[in-house]
Amino acid sequence: MGPERQPTQQSLNCLVSGASGYIGGRLVPELLESGHRVRCMARSPGKLRDHPWAENVEVVAGDVTDEASVAEAMRGIDVAYYLVHALGSGAGFEETDRCAARIFAQQAQVAGVRRIVYLGALTPRGVSQAQLSPHLRSRAEVGRIFLDAPVPATVLRAAVVIGSGSASFEMLRYLTERLPVMVTPSWVHTRTQPIGIRDVLRYLVGSATMPPEVDRAFDIGGPDVMTYQQMMRGYADVARLRKRIIMPVPVLTPRLSSHWVGLITPVPAAIARPLTESLRHEVVCHEHDIARYVPDLPGWPQPIDEALALAVLRVREAQVATRWSSAALPVAPSDPLPTDPDWAGGSLYRDERELSVGVSPDRLWKVIEGIGGDNGWYSLPLAWALRGWLDRFVGGVGLRRGRRDAEQLRVGDSLDFWRVEEIEPGHLLRLRAEMRMPGLAWLEMYAEMGTDGRTCYRQRALFYPRGLLGHAYWWTVFPFHNVVFGGMARNITQTAAKGMSARPNKHRPETHRQRTGRAKRP
Repeated sequence: MGPERQPTQQSLNCLVSGASGYIGGRLVPELLESGHRVRCMARSPGKLRDHPWAENVEVVAGDVTDEASVAEAMRGIDVAYYLVHALGSGAGFEETDRCAARIFAQQAQVAGVRRIVYLGALTPRGVSQAQLSPHLRSRAEVGRIFLDAPVPATVLRAAVVIGSGSASFEMLRYLTERLPVMVTPSWVHTRTQPIGIRDVLRYLVGSATMPPEVDRAFDIGGPDVMTYQQMMRGYADVARLRKRIIMPVPVLTPRLSSHWVGLITPVPAAIARPLTESLRHEVVCHEHDIARYVPDLPGWPQPIDEALALAVLRVREAQVATRWSSAALPVAPSDPLPTDPDWAGGSLYRDERELSVGVSPDRLWKVIEGIGGDNGWYSLPLAWALRGWLDRFVGGVGLRRGRRDAEQLRVGDSLDFWRVEEIEPGHLLRLRAEMRMPGLAWLEMYAEMGTDGRTCYRQRALFYPRGLLGHAYWWTVFPFHNVVFGGMARNITQTAAKGMSARPNKHRPETHRQRTGRAKRP
């Protein structure tokens, strides 16, 4: 069972930046449960609309790189959480992180914020800044910016975060499950100190009520110090897999390692590389002073085997609240929308399909909302697989991100190499492409009642090309549209008529809860 949490005596106004991300999406309900009031700042507020806690928070539009929007979001705030970073955003991310942190710190001072709380990365001792990976160097610099600012700051430094849906857990999980015999980089022998997501959230919530004189960084970690190889074997034990054979190969550089991880796991190379680079040096906690302000409880911090077991349970029971892919990719566009009336004279290519089917709109909608992931895309699986592999080859996310939930979608969810941009339940699902291509693309699916009394399925694929290459791309793939998009429309309506999903659900193994009879909090 998780630790019993009582509402704090002091109710604070908390700002959570990065609320659409993995950590932020889980922190918000924890703050609410502790009796605090929460304001969420997001570049696209609509992405928070379908979260179960959305009606209990205030949501404002804002970007940490925009001074005016940060200033507005800070009004009346007591504690400001900074859970934003440019992981996987490409060249220039260090300058972006630096500028954003300075804006956040400055506006917190202007607004009279009592405390800034930042979740950073644990860095190795005795290693110069120049030797650190760009990711670790940037995270450390952001922490220093907050500690040097006038507003008291709590900087939490963590290594590997273990929780259902975290990038670190997904990397560990897929490497272990898919490779019974592994040829691995030398960093699998590097010691690290993983921490369970519930302990991270406990420390984040507890940081809000630290005394005003506390202005420092804290190392946070679980009770276990182990190598990545030991973590993989620990996962295999928890998941009841056969013993894994691990053979380190020292010639695999961080760049090659990231492509290797990207090939085997759903985590793309752009995100895998910072994670693997962080494992080059030993990262363990050198103090546990956080316990002075957020006291340890019996059994807490959580041992790694318990954190892994809980994460596996959540995956098996499809109760993953947020995933590493919950946050939009930094390179993903936020504008324009396919509904924008003015395209400034540009081309907007369309592929439109319409079919009627003799079922209710609700039955058709159930098939639409279940698309992707294990159900696939209802047309020529090989073509979709090849497009996914091509996307992975050029550094994109590919098809393997899957779905957060097997049956329901919400705005902001990743869906293979798409992002859910809009949902009108029972009527419209709009997806924006996050695959690498020379332009912007959307896929829209509608369930409507036709004038003839039958249900109408409408489907639109839209593409806004960038430059000559974008136009060439459209006309290169256009000959395959009838097979891909036409087949999709036909198979979706046929599946609705049969009242079944594209693939039967696989038998779900016995869960940890069923084996032990013990229930745990998400």
